Amino acid sequence: MIGRLLLRDLALLMPGGRRGGALLPLLFFLAVAMLYPFAVGPDAPLLARTGGGVIWVAALLAAILPLDRLVAPDLDEGVFDQLAVRGVAEELAIAVRMLAHWLSFAPLLLLAALPAAALLGLERETLRTVLLGLLAGTPGLAAIGVLIAALTASLRSGAALSGLLLIPLSVPILIFGAGALARPDGGGLAFAAAISLLLVAVTPFAAGAAVRAAREE
Repeated sequence: MIGRLLLRDLALLMPGGRRGGALLPLLFFLAVAMLYPFAVGPDAPLLARTGGGVIWVAALLAAILPLDRLVAPDLDEGVFDQLAVRGVAEELAIAVRMLAHWLSFAPLLLLAALPAAALLGLERETLRTVLLGLLAGTPGLAAIGVLIAALTASLRSGAALSGLLLIPLSVPILIFGAGALARPDGGGLAFAAAISLLLVAVTPFAAGAAVRAAREE
C-alpha cells in the first residue's frame, strides 16, 4: 500500500503529472540566479561572497510555489476519506506525501544549483557547502510545506496564507544552512540537519491531525 501510494503521489507531483508543477520551482530558482548578477553588477568578488546565500533564498522561495497542490485537491476530492476507509491513517498518507513532495523538487534544485553556482561564480568549496546544506535543509522545507498545506487546505485564502507562514517557519533552516558558508567547522550544517529531522518527525502527526479535522468538518 505504501509503495502504491508513493507512486501515485509521485505521478501527480512530478513534471508531466496532473499536478506536475515541479518545473516551475526549478525555473524560478534559475531565474533568480540569472537575475541577481544583473542587479548587483559585474563585481565578481561580491557575487562569490553573497552567491551562496542567494541560492538558499531562491530555494526557499521556490519551495512556496507548489503548496496549493499538496493537500487541498485530495481533500476536496475525498481521497483522504477513501484512504481512511481502507485503513490508511492520515499520518501515513502525509508521511508519504512529504516524501513525494521532496522527491519532486529537491533533486531538481540540487542539480540546478550547479549552473546557478557557475552564474554566480562560486568556488568549488562554497558550492560543496551549499549542496550539503540544501541536502540537509530541503527535507525540512518539504515538511514545512506539507504541514502548512494541511493546515490551510480548508481555508479560502489558504494559498496566500501558506506563503506568509512558510517564510518565518523556514527562517531557522535558512539561518543555519546559509550560515554554514561562514563556518568551516560544519556546525551550521549539523543544526540545519537536526532541524530538518525534527520537522520530518513531527509533520506527519501535526499535518495528519489537521487533515483529520478538515475531514470531520
